Amino acid sequence: QVQLVESGGGLVQAGGSLRLSCAASGRTFNSYAVGWFRQAPGKEREFVAAITWSGRTTNHADSVRGRFTISRDNGKNSIYLQMNNLKPEDTAVYYCAANVKNSYIASREQGNYDYWGQGTQVTVSS
Repeated sequence: QVQLVESGGGLVQAGGSLRLSCAASGRTFNSYAVGWFRQAPGKEREFVAAITWSGRTTNHADSVRGRFTISRDNGKNSIYLQMNNLKPEDTAVYYCAANVKNSYIASREQGNYDYWGQGTQVTVSS
């Protein structure tokens, strides 16, 4: 079992920055990969970024590459999403998720993730 709790969301103006955090508990933290996903109102949930158990491999969606950066601190059982140059289209609920079946892959596929957090709202005003 893995429990995930996101934090750090809020309201920010376009061009601003936010840092999301995801605190993990339960299963040994460095035994699984982690991803960030988001869901905007009226849209399907989509991939944002993912990172392998070691942090050596990351994967970012084209829409956020160069603006968002995923990282993890295995000593603090935490995953982060640094979001810079935010745009109104980044407005969504952001979720972190754990892939316990294959810790070596930074997967874009939601079906590969077994555990999900409750989400944190990010709102970017124009």
